[in-house]
Amino acid sequence: MAASTSRPLPFLSPSKPPVAPFLLRTGGPTSRVTCSATGQTGFFTRLGRLIKEKAKSDVEKIFSGFSKTRENLAVVDELLLYWNLAETDRVLDELEEALLVSDFGPKISFKIVDILRDDIKAGKLKSGPEIKEALKRSVLQLLTSKGGNTELQLGSRKPAVIMVVGVNGGGKTTSLGKLAHRLKNEGVKVLMAAGDTFRAAASDQLEVWAERTGSEIVMAEGKNAKAPSVLSQAVKRGKEEGYDVILCDTSGRLHTNYKLMEELIACKKAVARVIPGAPNEILLVLDGTTGLNMLQQAREFNEVVGVTGFILTKLDGSARGGCVVSVVDELGIPVKFVGIGEGLDDLQPFDAEAFVDAIFS
Repeated sequence: MAASTSRPLPFLSPSKPPVAPFLLRTGGPTSRVTCSATGQTGFFTRLGRLIKEKAKSDVEKIFSGFSKTRENLAVVDELLLYWNLAETDRVLDELEEALLVSDFGPKISFKIVDILRDDIKAGKLKSGPEIKEALKRSVLQLLTSKGGNTELQLGSRKPAVIMVVGVNGGGKTTSLGKLAHRLKNEGVKVLMAAGDTFRAAASDQLEVWAERTGSEIVMAEGKNAKAPSVLSQAVKRGKEEGYDVILCDTSGRLHTNYKLMEELIACKKAVARVIPGAPNEILLVLDGTTGLNMLQQAREFNEVVGVTGFILTKLDGSARGGCVVSVVDELGIPVKFVGIGEGLDDLQPFDAEAFVDAIFS
């Protein structure tokens, strides 16, 4: 990897000795689109909407990303093609099984099928296509009623702070890098904070993402640096340097490791001491290939730090896309982004309607 250049910041000059040995590395020169707004609230509101609107226009990525789940649910069309009233119970039993196999979970699968059964018996659904549309409406209703606002909520003042958390191997650092890419494309001035102080290669990995996206990054110097200190220094610098968004990486940790989970609380408090009310978002990265096993992780992280949104990764390699619905229904926390490929643009803002259309096409 090519060595990054570093530049002294005004408040790290000889006349102002540094508080701690941290470095800010630049990701290289980038052109910045001007995002003028009458106020910072307007800037962040427009940013969230713009990201969401672009997701709606890129439905092909969502469609291809959920191909394996869609294949799993193709049996739905087969079941409903020659549906007749006399075979209602058999068809609904097989439909329920298809939902379970795709990790919708027992609670949701039973609930959806019971609704369909009642509507069929009441004469509201009289054909296979009508049953399929009712199925899609039921899933969409679950996602929209419990999932809340899927747009990034970045507050009313700059810089906004996003903290990214999760277990080891879930794609946390990669998701942060792809999020930086998406923000930079919208003209946002991004600062990364390398708060993963446990994994030796984590800072190097994030530095590569900084270079790829043209972002800047605050890294710890020395082996004994603590994550809360790194994040605190990054937020201070982001505030003084006029950044729009600060993306804070954290160490991957099992939800059962209480000592490391407590460190997340310290990270959150360190950020809030610099900017009261921050972080604006705490995004939990969950590996989509684990299916319903992610629910316990989500519960534990939410109890400890108060998760505001999910990033579900690796869904393109999984036929268990129903877990998206399960995690929203279980915790009432919105999915903000889904990872559906290896490319820079394959971290897609979550759109419930596009998701339902993709898995039940």
